[in-house]
Order: sequence, then C-alpha cells, then structure tokens
Amino acid sequence: MSHLPPTTLSLPLPESQLILQDRRCFVYRNYYYEYVPEQLQWTVAERLCRQRFGFLTAIGTIEDNQRLTSFMQSLRVTKALWIGAKVKEAGPGTFASHILTFSGRTDTKYAKLLKQFPQLHSVTICAQVQFDSTYVGVSTVFSYSIPSFINEFQLRANIVRGQQIQLALLVHGVHSPYSQAVENNGRWHHLCVSWTRRGGGWAIAADGSVISSGEQLYISDDIGAGGVFIIGQEQDTFGGSFKKDESFVGNITQLHIWDRVLNASEIQALAENCFVIPLGLFFQWNLSTFEIEPTVQVHKGFSQCKGDGFQTTEPFDILWVDGTLPLFHNISSDVSHPVNKGQCVAFDPLTGTWTSELCSKQKEALCRYNKDAYEQMQDFSSLPPSPFFFYVKEKSAGVSVADYLLLNKSDYPQNATIANYITNVLLEATDESHAKLTSADLLALARFLGNVAELDFETEANNSETILSLATNYIKLASKIIDVKCSFEWLIISEVIHGPYVIIHSVDMLAEKLSNILFSIGQSIVLSTENIDMQIKASQLPSLEGDLVYKPKCLSARNRVDEIQIPGSEMSLLLTLGYSELIFIHAYYRSVEYHLTPHNLDSVLLAGRSDKRRYSSMYYDSSLQTSQLQTAVISSTVRDPVRARNIPTAVQYSLSHRAVVGFSKFATPTCVFWNFSLQDGHYAGWSNQGCQVIQFESEITICFCNHTTNFAVLMQFTEIQWGLETEMILNKLTFIGSGASLCALVVTLTLFTVLDIPKSDRTSIHKNLFVALIAAQVVLLSSDSATNSKTACTAVTALLHLFFMAAFAWMMVEGLLLWSKVVTVNLSEERRMKYYYLIGWGLPVLIVTITLAAAHDKYIADRYCWLNVHNGVIWAFVGPVIFIIMVNMFVLTRVVLITMSTAKRRAIMLAVNSSPIEQAYDQIRAAVKAVLVLLPILGLTWLSGVLVPLSVVMAYIFVILNSLQGLFIFLIYGVYNTEIRSTIKRLKERRKALNFSNCATSRPSSSLTSSRPASSPVTGSESLAKDDGLQVTDGVNLQGICKMSFYDNSVIYENPAAANERQLSTPSLPRGPDEELSCCSQSPVASIKGCKADCPLPSGREDMEDGCSLHVPIELEDRSCSSLHVMSLKRVGSLYLD
Repeated sequence: MSHLPPTTLSLPLPESQLILQDRRCFVYRNYYYEYVPEQLQWTVAERLCRQRFGFLTAIGTIEDNQRLTSFMQSLRVTKALWIGAKVKEAGPGTFASHILTFSGRTDTKYAKLLKQFPQLHSVTICAQVQFDSTYVGVSTVFSYSIPSFINEFQLRANIVRGQQIQLALLVHGVHSPYSQAVENNGRWHHLCVSWTRRGGGWAIAADGSVISSGEQLYISDDIGAGGVFIIGQEQDTFGGSFKKDESFVGNITQLHIWDRVLNASEIQALAENCFVIPLGLFFQWNLSTFEIEPTVQVHKGFSQCKGDGFQTTEPFDILWVDGTLPLFHNISSDVSHPVNKGQCVAFDPLTGTWTSELCSKQKEALCRYNKDAYEQMQDFSSLPPSPFFFYVKEKSAGVSVADYLLLNKSDYPQNATIANYITNVLLEATDESHAKLTSADLLALARFLGNVAELDFETEANNSETILSLATNYIKLASKIIDVKCSFEWLIISEVIHGPYVIIHSVDMLAEKLSNILFSIGQSIVLSTENIDMQIKASQLPSLEGDLVYKPKCLSARNRVDEIQIPGSEMSLLLTLGYSELIFIHAYYRSVEYHLTPHNLDSVLLAGRSDKRRYSSMYYDSSLQTSQLQTAVISSTVRDPVRARNIPTAVQYSLSHRAVVGFSKFATPTCVFWNFSLQDGHYAGWSNQGCQVIQFESEITICFCNHTTNFAVLMQFTEIQWGLETEMILNKLTFIGSGASLCALVVTLTLFTVLDIPKSDRTSIHKNLFVALIAAQVVLLSSDSATNSKTACTAVTALLHLFFMAAFAWMMVEGLLLWSKVVTVNLSEERRMKYYYLIGWGLPVLIVTITLAAAHDKYIADRYCWLNVHNGVIWAFVGPVIFIIMVNMFVLTRVVLITMSTAKRRAIMLAVNSSPIEQAYDQIRAAVKAVLVLLPILGLTWLSGVLVPLSVVMAYIFVILNSLQGLFIFLIYGVYNTEIRSTIKRLKERRKALNFSNCATSRPSSSLTSSRPASSPVTGSESLAKDDGLQVTDGVNLQGICKMSFYDNSVIYENPAAANERQLSTPSLPRGPDEELSCCSQSPVASIKGCKADCPLPSGREDMEDGCSLHVPIELEDRSCSSLHVMSLKRVGSLYLD
C-alpha cells in the first residue's frame, strides 16, 4: 500500500465526488466509500464497517467496478482488498453426488445393489438420469428379479431418433404402455416410478410431473423378496444373462427407493429441491452398497437441483453481506483453480478482477455507507456527550464502559464475562439515572447489543451462571430501550438503523445461540419484563399433546388475548420426520407499535428530518407502505439442538390492537412477519408472504403463517375525505334533525290519537310506526351518556337495535298494506292487524334476542353505543334492513307505475283536447307526488347511506334525509292530511255554532266524538268507507264515488247500486283546499246530508271539468268522453294522490 496523494482527487465520475479531510472517502451515487488501510481478516473488516453502520463494499454492476478501480488507482493502492462478498455456502439446492457412467452398449457393465429386499406391497424408485442422445433402441434403466420370476420390476426406455424418450414400467411380466416422457437432448432428468398392489395402481413421473398412470397393473401379489437389483442391464436369468441391445447408455445418480407410493406433491418437491423424504425410505443413494463392474466409470458431480443437472466443477454463487442482488461477479473458475464455497472475495485494484481467498487472510478493506445515514451518523458523532454518558462514566470509574457509548469508537466486548459486566452496568445506569436517553445513546446501545449477540458462546458452555446472568441483563436492557418513552428518539435515528427492529434481531440472535448452551446444561429461561417476554425451553415431542400454545406473561388488559400456537398437526409432522426433542423459543415485544405512529412520524417531519415516504419504504415492502403497525410483535422459533438449525413450522397467532372503527375510516388487517433479510443495506421489512387473516374483529386479529419468525398485524386505513370539522358538523346536524323529528313525530302521533280519525288498519300502522320512530329517536339522543358504562351501553345498543328494527318492520308493513290496497285491490273487511303486529314488533324482538344471545360479549362497538361492525353483529340490523328496503322499492315502483297509468287515463277522459306534453306533465307530476308521499314511511331514504363512502356530499344528504324523517312524516301525514284538516275544520265550525243560540235546534254535521250522526246506519259502501277512515253521508245510497286518496284519506269507492256491473261514477271535488267535500252525481238527487245544499249539479261537461276531479280506474274496458253518464268499467284498483 502506498501513501495517500497530497492533493484533492478529480475523477471522471457521473455524479458528485467528495473527498473528505482524511482523503480516504468519496461519494458515488447515493453512497460513501471509505478506504480502510489496516490489515484485517475479512470478518474483522466486515465488523468494523458495521460498527459504523455500514457494510463492506458491494459492487453491483460493471460500471461500479470500473469506478472503484479508478478510485483505488488514484489512491495508489496496489494490493487486493476485501469487499463485502462471499462465495455462497452450499444450500439444500446445491450438493455433490457420485455419478455412475455407462459408456457404449455392452452386456458387461452393471451396478448391483447389495441390499436384501423384503416383500414390497408398494414401491417408489426415483433417480437422476442422463440418456446418451446418440444411441437409439430399448434401454433398461434398472431391473429387479427374484428366483421365481425374472421380470419382477423394471423401468425401460425406448429411444427413437428425433422423438421424445418413451418410458414404460414392467411389473411381474405385465407391461404398461410406453409414454412420451422427456426430450432426447442429452440433459439430466429426474425420473420416478411407483406401484402398489392395491388396485394395481402405477405412475411414471418426469421432472416432477406425472406423465402417465393407470390401474390394474398386476394385482395378484406383492413384489417378491430376496431379489437382485441391477442398474444398467435387463436380467434374462436371475442376476445375469445381460443383453447388449437392451443395456443403458448414459449417467445415473441419486437413485432412492421407498416402500410406499410417493404422492405427486412429494415427487415434485423431490425434483425441485432434491430433499430426500425420510418417511418410508428403504434405500438412499450410496455407492458403498453397490457392486460396480470395473468398466463402469465413477466420478463426482455437482448440482443445484434446479433442472441444470450435474457438472464437473462445483457451481457457486456470490452472496453480498448487505443483501445486494448478485447480478454481476468477476470470478472465474475451472478445474485447476476451483472456487471453494465459504471463501471471501477480494478486489484487485490494478485490474478490477476478483479472487476468492481464505477469509483468515489479512487484507485492507473498502467500506460503503448509505449517504443519508453516513451524514446523520457524523452529526450524532459530533454531538457532545450526553448526561447518560457522564453517569455511566462516573458509575464505572476505572473501567472504560462509557467508551462503548462513543459513536466514533469501535470497541466491542471480547467474551461473555466482559459483556455481562458491561450490560449490568448499563442496565443499572438506565434504572438509576433520571437522564433521558438521547438518539446518540440509543445508537450506541443498539450497536453494543448487536456486538454481544455476535459473540461466540460455544467456549462459554461451562460458565452457565454467567450465561444466565447475561441473558437476563441483556433482555432487561433491551426492554428499557424499546420502551414507548424512546419512540421519538427511535424515529430520529431511523435513517441510520431500523428503529427497535434491530433490537428484536439482536435478541433473536442471542436467544438462538444461548439455546444450544442452555440445552446442553439442561437449563431454560422464562423471563418477563415490561416490554419483552422471553421463553427458551426444550421439550420432548412425544410428551406434548395437541397444540403448543405460548401466552406472554407481560400482558396488559388490552393484550390479554395475545398468543401464538404451533398446531398439533405440525407437532405430529415433526415426530414423523424423526425429531424427538426440540427447543422452542418464544418472544413477545410490547410498545413496538408506538415507534412509528403517525403522531410521532409527523413530529419528526416537522423537525425537518426526512419525508414520510422514506420512512414508509424503510419499514414496509412496496405492497404495504400505506399500512400501519397496530399490534405488539410475537415470535416463535423451533430449533434442532443437534444440528443447531431452525426448523420451519406453521403457526397460528392472535394479536389485539387498538379499536379501528370510526365514522370516517375503514381498516383492512394484514398478517405480516418481519423479514430480516437485507436488501441493498436495508432490512426487507414487514412482509405478508405465507400469512393470511383467519378472523378479524374490532380489537383482535387471528392469523395463520406457514413459517416461524416475528409476527404482527398491520392495518391499512381507507380514509373518507373529510376531517374532524366535517364530522362535528354532521354530528350537530344529526342532533338537530333528530330533535326536530322527535317533536314532529310526537305532534303527529298526538293528532292521530286525540282527533276523531276513523279507525282502520292504515291509521293503526301509522301510529305504531310513529311510536317506534319516537322511541328510537329518544334513545339515540341520549346514547352518548351511556358510553362510560358497558352495561348501560349494551342496554342502549339493544334498545336502538330494537326500535330501529321495529321502525323498519312497520315500514315493511306499510308497504304490504299499500300493495294490498293498490295493486291487488283487496278492500275486504278482514282485519290483518294481528299479523302486522307480529311482523312489526315480534320480528324485531326475536332478532334482537337471538343476536344478544349469540354475541353478548361482542355485541357493542368500541367507542359508541351501537352494533359491532367488525365481527358480523351489524348484519343483524343491516341484513333485515336491506331486505325491507328492497321489498319497499319494489312496492314503490309498482305503485308509481299504477299512478302514472291512472293519471294518463284521467287526462284522456277529462281533457280530450290536451296536448301530449300536458298529459306527460300530468303523469310526471303524479309519479313525483307518489314518491314524495311514500318515501318517508317506506324508509327508502336510507339507500343514500350506501353512497356515503364515495363523497362527503352523500354523507350530508344521508344525515339530512334520515334525521328529518319524522319532520317529513309530520308535514305529509299531519299538516297536509285531508282527514286531519277536515276534522280540525269541523271542530272550528262546531265551536262557532255553539256561540249562536239561534242555531241550538240545528244539527251539526259532525261532532268531536263522531264523524256521523248516531242514528246513521253503517252498511254497504258506508261500511267499506268506515274501514278506511271515510266520512260517509247519512241515509243516502251513493250513486257517485266520494274522493278518498289512500294516503291523504281519499279512496275511490264503487257505486253500490252498480256493484254487480262493476261501474264507477265520477265525483265532483272541491275547488280549493279549504272547501268541504262535495258529492256530485250525474242525476239529480235531493239535498244530501253532509254536503252543501247549494251544490250546483253539473248540466254539462264543461261544468264537470271546472268543478270536479275525475277518479280514473286502473283498467278500462270501454272508454267514452261523449257522455257524462255512468260508463261501463272494469275496476281492478285505483289510486288518487292530490
């Protein structure tokens, strides 16, 4: 290594370059690169870079390689230096295997398995096979014969030039058909054959897929015992007499035999990852158990088990320590210079080439740091020491414990004893010192805990007391620094490290290392602190029954349901795989969900630290960046103490969270795990791969994941675009509207009760609807006072549920009655109120009772007294309401159509000369009036609630329409009700008559207690009118039809005299709203009681049109406007809305 240049460097870099004062650092793209001139082993160099919160340099592209070469040459560095790459260790997909090579057709080459075969009821044989593409004809991959039968079991191939290789299975002389399997391209293929005596089922699979199968392939007996298994030849006699033309030519390896049938998924897994399934394994590939003919060649090959077959040199890959994808490397490999796995990579600054070296060699190094993190780290390092630092320095006088809190130093403990001492001092300092930990303190403590977790504890196995003490102090210290009190400081340093998740990672690393030592000394750890609960325990699998459940001890009242369990099916599978004793590591981390809350994040942003998108991208993968952590973190690890490795198992966990319901937002949960894999120097963050939501309720989410690690629940909130001010306005509108509706409903109900409104089903239904709405409004307006008591809130919710449900039930009864009177025209005297009461009150009581019984503990919402919207309880209200609205919509549509049809016929009869535009206007006017009159009592205004999430305008419309429903009912069915207005007018007239003595002998037309004289008979049309609330004249056989619409108290009635002929008359109607009802007919009659004596009888059509309204029946058989005499009509039903 040469000395540094005396002047500032200037390199042709595409982006800005910065040479610092020590002249060993420059900026390229978004990274700082720092040259380390000390001679270090690769592991020490990598740790040095991480002590400064960076990594050994990663080189991702050829351009990066060239730029670094130029930079190092400018520093006159000539020796190779360490970079952050290692030759990838052999994983489950890369392995070495001995290969048998059968070259050329011959009757001598074979390999005989020296293993005694039992009688086989079922069998599966798999192997990696490479056929020589230059040979054609029949080729026997393997054959098995027994003394009593030669062709007991064989796999044969038929190779035809230019076609796919065909395979067939031979069992006890029974031959399956040849099936095309793989291309004859000289590549390696994974072949499997299976057979079972049960039904003679057989199958042939190639490269993980079944290509042929069938039944009835020899079902008489098992495959015989005591046979000879030969690879490469067909046996014409027991163990011999090979034929050259049927011999195998090619390579074969990894042949395994099972005494059972592997299913399709097992075969696919075997082909894809080469994992040999132990269940039922009779023989595993091992050349020491073969008798191999000398001319058969044996050599070693390597495979990554990804369809690439085997090669002579061991395949390798580059693994970057910071998680950079290995898109480029500059290492060459051949037989003379093989690349050994596990070696470290060095960078030659003179040529830019890479070499693999032993990691124990001493070399210089090149570190790389994220630009923002490096600059922030420099800022923290330049800050003066904190009060906590001075307290630790004073407490540990004579020992340099405080030096571990200095960010510009790189000290780390050498062994467990020193680590335990330092940890104990720091823990006592956090307990005793009242100084708040600064961001720099958290950085230093996090770095220290990471250094301790990386210690080699194998040499400390005999020092169990120190190990237990270190574990206890370590977890207590970690619990202190992830406390919610430090959440703001964690956010500030999030660009340097990943907040409290680095602590979780360090605790996990330490637990895994200590678990092996604790297992060897027969110890376990069960430790509960304020923010961390840890359990490390070894268990015998045969003694465990059912699910293995871990429930933390440091649970608050809100977190009481938090737990994680390994299903019993997974435990049984572990037993099946041969495991007998395993270590179970469980951990629980509270307060983590508070470290990246929107409130704290906004505080950091206001301080000008960074932008919100950067924080989101650091903690969540691309599909979860709009989510928020809402729960504690719980973890489960299953570890094999013999092989010192973790075993993946499926888990189910439940975590509680803050209430997520609210008028202005909807929450969608996502089950996630923290992925500690590095990607370009950052943790991958929260990921939902392999996890799914099983159940989501207001305060708890239950998840299932097919692996073990650290788990949590994220919430993705969909906000409706309005703020707190808008919600306050909506709440005030609801309160004002509900109050006005309550008063209006009380007045309307009073009018219907006090006034002499003739009794009928319709008025009874109206009254019950008014009572239900009044009760609902009263409970609603008083519901806020019950939120502090769960019992009171449950009672209020049940009453709201009951009365609103009853209101909708009576709305449906209104619709049913309307249908019977208008559509089916059922004017019979039969009373149906007992059924209506069952629907209006009985059905709501039943629904509320069943709902309370089924979900009494989850009945109410979290922050207000209403049904829970997250566990399905809300559907006990929404479901019936939707049904009722749909029924009433259908009724309204049918009524509107009838009304328009009636208006059209009326226009034709009364205004022959009217234009089509005027007729259309009359129809539209009739339809609009029908809709406006019927909407309030049919509950159709609630349909606007469906559109509330789309716009704040729809929210205002929904609140106004439904809070003022009672006021609309008062206006339509109280103020503008003809019956009520007429009754009030008669009361006024009677009072006026009582003031005149000269009228004492006159008989009033009505009284307060009766709408007709006491002697008036109630027969015929009068009886029908009485049932529907009509005022009927005395002693008169009506020839016309008195006006009485269905909902403003006027219904068209038949002339009784014409009942048999189904004829209707056209009555004369008042000219104005204050005019009394006039009964007019087409023939002169005497003075009619109850009608004006001076009522002019129409003498012509003009008079009729001027003074009367025509009530038109629904269906007309004959239509005539030339005469005012009674027309022959067919009456199916009629409606008149004035």
